[in-house]
Amino acid sequence: MAAIPVNKHAYRASLASNVLIRYGELHARFFVGARLARDGALEIAIAGKSDRRPHAPTKAVCVDSDPPRAFPTMQKTIAIVVFAGVQSLDVTGPMDVFSEANRFLPPEDHYRLEVIGVERGVMACSNGLALSAHRHFSEALQACDLLLVAGGPQLPFMDFGAAFDAWLRDACARAARFGSICNGAFMLARAGLLEGRTVTTHWSDAATLAALCPTTRVEADRLYVQDAELYTSAGVTAGIDLSLYLLGRDHGPDVALSVAKRLVVFTQRSGGQSQFSPFLTPHAEPTSAVAMVQHYVLANLTGDLTIADLAKAANMSARNFSRVFAREAKITPAEFVERARVDAARVMLESTSAPLKTVAYQCGFRDAQHMRSVFNRRLGVTPQQFRQNFAAMV
Repeated sequence: MAAIPVNKHAYRASLASNVLIRYGELHARFFVGARLARDGALEIAIAGKSDRRPHAPTKAVCVDSDPPRAFPTMQKTIAIVVFAGVQSLDVTGPMDVFSEANRFLPPEDHYRLEVIGVERGVMACSNGLALSAHRHFSEALQACDLLLVAGGPQLPFMDFGAAFDAWLRDACARAARFGSICNGAFMLARAGLLEGRTVTTHWSDAATLAALCPTTRVEADRLYVQDAELYTSAGVTAGIDLSLYLLGRDHGPDVALSVAKRLVVFTQRSGGQSQFSPFLTPHAEPTSAVAMVQHYVLANLTGDLTIADLAKAANMSARNFSRVFAREAKITPAEFVERARVDAARVMLESTSAPLKTVAYQCGFRDAQHMRSVFNRRLGVTPQQFRQNFAAMV
């Protein structure tokens, strides 16, 4: 593909033609297509074959030209499934991203937005806003580029019936990409679309979703997750992050940046949903030995905090302590220690300008590189990226 700068006001159409190239002994006949790029350059696409002929002068001419014809458009259809009780921001957030994107795209690349209703007529959102879908799901039989299902506070307890589940399975199979916003993942789960997949959802619904789908890996610490053609986002505003990510994949980072500026959001928040979770809170009964150990950990993050140390603080054997802690705290002792250190580091990164090595030391990491490795694994960002994104919010 070659790009030739041209006056964008002098060239409006996308054209195609047959071209004969003569260079020395080489004769080549190509199909040449051209269209105006967004930056004002003329993009030339060439495909064809060649043969060698003697004594040909060096020149390029257009021969046997076909009438100009337009290239196929790249327009994409984005469909969002809604229902009575839907979280309005799960719908309007992604729709605003793709709608605003049309400001920065040529007409042939515009997104076409469609709202599909589980029910007919006007549907009330969880905040009282009334929505009216373009079509009932039974009438939505065309394939779309991206099919998203929105979430809602009561969705984990809702069942829309076998007919809808069958339609959703077929619609997702027809779609080039499909996914969910917030706990819309439950709608996909009940249709059998999450078996063996890796997904995320609202942090408060992650355990319930994991119990509903034992073969599904639920990553509660992620803002969004891609598993092949399946895209799932975490709670509410994470749907905007997922949409910006998809927009960037479709049309490049510059368009995603322009839309992010219009919406006054991060171009692409990276990393885990737990970046905004509250400081770690013990799950065990306050008077239990496990709760005492949890408080001991939080007060002694710079220590080794081995299983033996923690068992001693609980006055238990190491084996019995590990079993009791996991039962009462719902996580292993090692997982609790690492979470505590990450959350403590988050607080320091958000609220202080301390050097990374100081943060690492005071939160019990071996060094800054160890802290960086743990942050990348748990949150998908480096400590420096976390500070750049969130320090100003505190």
